Amino acid sequence: MNSRLEKKNEHERSEVLLIIPAFNESGNLPTLLSKLKNEAPNKDVVVINDCSSDNTSEIVKEYGAKVVDLPINLGIGGAVQTGFKYAVDFGYQIAVQVDGDGQHNPVYIDALVEKVEQGYNMCIGSRFIDNNGFQSSGIRRMGIRFYQYLLHLLTGQDFTDPTSGFRAFDHNAIKLFAEHYPADYAEPESIIMLTKRKMKVCEIPVIMNKRIAGKSSINAMKSIYYIIKVTIAICISAISSRREK
Repeated sequence: MNSRLEKKNEHERSEVLLIIPAFNESGNLPTLLSKLKNEAPNKDVVVINDCSSDNTSEIVKEYGAKVVDLPINLGIGGAVQTGFKYAVDFGYQIAVQVDGDGQHNPVYIDALVEKVEQGYNMCIGSRFIDNNGFQSSGIRRMGIRFYQYLLHLLTGQDFTDPTSGFRAFDHNAIKLFAEHYPADYAEPESIIMLTKRKMKVCEIPVIMNKRIAGKSSINAMKSIYYIIKVTIAICISAISSRREK
């Protein structure tokens, strides 16, 4: 981790850490970080700069947030896992993943955290409970529906937005994911990881925004690749959990 990061004194540190994975998000981070100052002023923020080629790191520092600069690009899974490791190292009890592209609205952070404080290990912000706001692209929605069906088949539970990266985690989930977190398109597989351990997962309705600047690194061909790859990983994870029983 970045050697310049210094551990806060206990009375200065929040129990809630906002983890923002970011790769070339200089066009989105100023708006997001400004919103976080207004909507979540009592939460600590760390941006995991996934070896960006733009000035992501400099912008984070300008806005007074902590940044971990990764020396190589680890992808979204590796960046988020770095955030979990940071949370473990600094003793945070709750973590909230907020994507750096500006799609996640900070006004819902407290509602996600409240569910964790009520006893859930993970709470997901779902755009499909009320079906308001940005609903993602057509091909992404096809993938989401597929994962809805697959996860229901494997867990018996219904998750309306299994690919949402807007999530809150308790300390048990943080510790688990700090040790192991899926590398690619981690959100659906991470649900399996928790449910197979009898951990509690819930959803709340949220409204998401369109990306302000830049574009997603996941195109149509990558979406198909991830669907196949993650489906195999989910099935292997589910089968292995049954063998452990």
